[in-house]
Amino acid sequence: MKTKYHSIVLLVIFVVALLVSCGGKNNDENSPTRGKMNDELKLEGDKTIYGLACEGCSDSTVVLLPNDGSDPVYYDIIDATRNHKIMGKPKVGDWIGIVLNPEDSTVADLVINLDELKGTWCYVVMPKMRDYDKLSAKLQKRLMRDMPDSIKETFMIPREYGFSLKRQWTAQSVGYVRESSLQESPVVYPRLAYFTAWHIWNGKLVMTSGEPKFSAKSKEMSIDNLRQDTCDIDYLGNDSLVLSSDGESRSYYRNSDVKNINKKAKDIAAKQKQKALEEIKN
Repeated sequence: MKTKYHSIVLLVIFVVALLVSCGGKNNDENSPTRGKMNDELKLEGDKTIYGLACEGCSDSTVVLLPNDGSDPVYYDIIDATRNHKIMGKPKVGDWIGIVLNPEDSTVADLVINLDELKGTWCYVVMPKMRDYDKLSAKLQKRLMRDMPDSIKETFMIPREYGFSLKRQWTAQSVGYVRESSLQESPVVYPRLAYFTAWHIWNGKLVMTSGEPKFSAKSKEMSIDNLRQDTCDIDYLGNDSLVLSSDGESRSYYRNSDVKNINKKAKDIAAKQKQKALEEIKN
């Protein structure tokens, strides 16, 4: 019976590996991730163990089927559960990452459900008047108090920001609007990084971003000045995510409607730009 179960599990991991190696929807032949396995794309120095959650996972034990197809491994997670270091609830067949205890290789200090982490995570931002931070607190209050309602309705519009975490460690910014579209607006929104990739590094989330450069001549885009930002995963639930970095935390909610979010962001920017140009002409 055990041999039959193991054969079924091996078949599952083979199919998953085949799908991953094909890159899912990422069919760009120039993509650096095309045709590569997840383990091949690990960051240097990452000691996280990756694999699939197997039957037998509980609040005290996680069962991992390694990517090499070897026998499932049982890890003690009693302390990790007590310390709230189980990020997402591992379910059979989920892709998970485990950080082992440095003194006991049978104990997992942290477990992350990577399939649950994947997806689109958003938060809401509000704009500020341009050069707002250069004003004194008194003038800031006066500016907001005396601002006409029509201006507030046009320019003080909340927007959704966020990112999508996809297969093979690829990422995408959500709610991103090119800077050139915002120059005429009297308000400025917080900067949103242009994300290109994500990774796990010893239990931490690493986001890679850069500066998009658009060529009017070739209509192509390149990414310059790549950088990596590291965050702690403080909480991961079905619809909630909390990340922290440099002593600051941010909460995110799940939103699957990426196209609509991006459309709304561009529509808001276009409306604000048009209104600003009308004000200049008048």
